[in-house]
Amino acid sequence: MRLDPISLRLFVAVMEEQAIARAAARENIATSAASRRLAELEAQLKVQLFERSNRGIAPTPAAYTLLGLARSVLGEIDGIARQMREYGSGMRGHVRMVANISAITQFLPAQLQGFMTQHPEVQVHLQEKISSEIALAVAQNTADFGILNAGRYGGDLCYLPYRQDELILIAPHGHPLTQFDQVDMRQALAYDFVGAHVGSVINALLTRSAAQVDLPLKLRIQVTSYDALCLMVAAGLGVGVLPRQSAALYAGTLAITALRLDEPWAQRQLVLCMRSFEGLPPVARALVEHLAKP
Repeated sequence: MRLDPISLRLFVAVMEEQAIARAAARENIATSAASRRLAELEAQLKVQLFERSNRGIAPTPAAYTLLGLARSVLGEIDGIARQMREYGSGMRGHVRMVANISAITQFLPAQLQGFMTQHPEVQVHLQEKISSEIALAVAQNTADFGILNAGRYGGDLCYLPYRQDELILIAPHGHPLTQFDQVDMRQALAYDFVGAHVGSVINALLTRSAAQVDLPLKLRIQVTSYDALCLMVAAGLGVGVLPRQSAALYAGTLAITALRLDEPWAQRQLVLCMRSFEGLPPVARALVEHLAKP
């Protein structure tokens, strides 16, 4: 059996687009040719991948199994091409990287600047995601590696220590909590909160902490970035929780006060996540080594 990578890429596109026509346009082939390739793929594998009807297509259980396998195979093929190009022309290439907002705002700017100054031919494609989505992206080979909060995410992934991260509470100048140097959640939960976006680790920590002390979490507003969170706190809409170094970026220009958060979960470990260190393309492996340095 000879499986055509072009057909596998088309199959992955169909699964992601949920329509043959959109997948064909994405892969720059005619819709009729795409339908024929899918039929040939089913014939080769001797399994039905899609249920077809007047309403479109619906993936079968076999299609979902093939999706993971196809992504893995295509990732290996792409890796071969990237590594050979890199060996032939020195340290150059493209790295697909995902990281959470804590790493992006606190540590990565200076580290990436240093690495890319040393290797000007390297391109880094960096996306921000929450930690659970980062683990999934790495597992599915849509990213070479990621940076996320240490935890249990399932899958066959490996982790390397990255940086320590401290969460603090910020309050507007003059807020009753600012009379203290440090506070715990029982004190903070008496006031309104400015929360992070839905699904964020910080929101999950706040919700869990409120449940543990049997007090309500009064989320007055939720925002999608740390700068927006600091602006809302400075405007007096509530208190908020974010990493210490991220808060420091805004403390000099906004009317906010940083307070130590006396909770065990305020101390966090960030980790580098990958399918395997040895399996990384050389340029991605070099970047991981650079980032892992203390």
